[in-house]
Amino acid sequence: MSKTLRYAIGSLVGVVAAAIAVHAQRPADAPPATPFDVVEKTIFDLKNAMDARQATSRQIVEQYLERIKAYDQAGPRINAFILVNPRALEAADALDAERRAGKVRGPLHGIPIVLKDNYATADMPTTAGSLALEGFQTGRDAFMVKKLRDAGAVFIGKTNLHELAYGITSISSMGGQTRNPYDPTRNPGGSSGGTGAAVAANFAAAGMGTDTCGSIRNPSADNNLFGLRGTLGLSSREGIVPLSHTQDIGGPLARTVTDLMLMLDATVGFDPADPLTKASNGRIPRTFLSSVGDSSLGDVHIGVLTTLFGSAPEDTEVADIVRRAVAMLGRMGARVSDVTIPDFDELIQGTSVLSAEFKFDLLDFLVKYPKAPVRSLDEILNRGLYSTAIDGVLRRSNAVESRETEAYRAALTKRDVARERIVAAMVSQGITALAYPTLRRKPALIGEPQAGSNCQLSATTGLPAMSIPAGFTSDGLPIGMDLLGGEFGEQALLKIAYAYERETQPRRPPSSTP
Repeated sequence: MSKTLRYAIGSLVGVVAAAIAVHAQRPADAPPATPFDVVEKTIFDLKNAMDARQATSRQIVEQYLERIKAYDQAGPRINAFILVNPRALEAADALDAERRAGKVRGPLHGIPIVLKDNYATADMPTTAGSLALEGFQTGRDAFMVKKLRDAGAVFIGKTNLHELAYGITSISSMGGQTRNPYDPTRNPGGSSGGTGAAVAANFAAAGMGTDTCGSIRNPSADNNLFGLRGTLGLSSREGIVPLSHTQDIGGPLARTVTDLMLMLDATVGFDPADPLTKASNGRIPRTFLSSVGDSSLGDVHIGVLTTLFGSAPEDTEVADIVRRAVAMLGRMGARVSDVTIPDFDELIQGTSVLSAEFKFDLLDFLVKYPKAPVRSLDEILNRGLYSTAIDGVLRRSNAVESRETEAYRAALTKRDVARERIVAAMVSQGITALAYPTLRRKPALIGEPQAGSNCQLSATTGLPAMSIPAGFTSDGLPIGMDLLGGEFGEQALLKIAYAYERETQPRRPPSSTP
């Protein structure tokens, strides 16, 4: 256990003890002592309970903290957290005081959420899962963190991730291995696996992750959640420890589509510090929640991207589950047809630039923080401050000698061609969204590699993709389906997901964290 985590848990014990003492002295008009049950409650459920004085933010936070104590560091030991916020109850108290004074900031006022630990936070360390950044105090919030704080969210803790967001099984030198609450012998997806596991296990109402190539969608698929990678430019990356500046984006993971939309409303929009967000001006609805309309899918055309369903025997189980989910959309009124994009594999191959960009993007990030404990990827490698699980990818990135190489420029050019052809294919056939498995294989056993990722299509094109729950395997493991839409087509994806959720009620909580 890291020093940071020991400190957080020790502080938390003292805070909870104080909370118990204070509870007996609550005024007569305080909410009833009988705890409001937070399990599987939506953001609106929690908001309504606070509005009706059935619960306070403090009481809600206390319940989540008890669940973390019982199931994250004990019981199945999900190990979703790097840091449990020792000041979460203090934040809840301040927001409760605002509510009593008649000030409610919005639907997230007093709502506990989790943050992936590559989001800079002014009041907590930001480690990106690496011992190289242990104790790293940025002194300021990432853009989206500030927006959430201003909206009244309570940060209950910072979650584990695949170290430096460079992998999809969520193991790190700072946080260890996060486990899948649906089967603790398996990984939770990644790199935002701690967020996915925490939200699935009801350790918070919702959470924030980042997606460079599947890192929001993979853990959403593996944890029976909804997760959105938006159009590149939908939300600011300022203050997020980078992996690839041409592929990174942050976004929410949630148990319901409504919760996801509420988190989106609080976090998207223009940020002068991230020039890419200028593209979002005039293309974001007043609220996503008010833009989904009714549940009719008569104007929706789902293109089943057969190439990404796989052809190996090991792909069959997931492919069948996803095809059943697509068939359900057809029964709900959507037009469904198989789609083949000529030379698709060749179009996508060679368009990833993670190795080319990471070393230099990390360098640019660290130089903004003079007190950062390390200054470069080379220093991290030389000091051995990382998990051996990422040794290979770090060394490949560190071997890149120049920001601008012929191979890098060729990859970016190829990416542009791929985007043009895929967009043209969708437009010419009137396709609202392409559908395919988020991952072609179910969550791998811990210690084994995770095969079957379909992450690159959205990362290459910059188009939005949303993972929605497609069903479960015969042994009870969640499977996800990606829906990829047009540029700033998030509303269409959310409309499909919202209607699908209402019709199928796909949410099933994990039995390991009752």
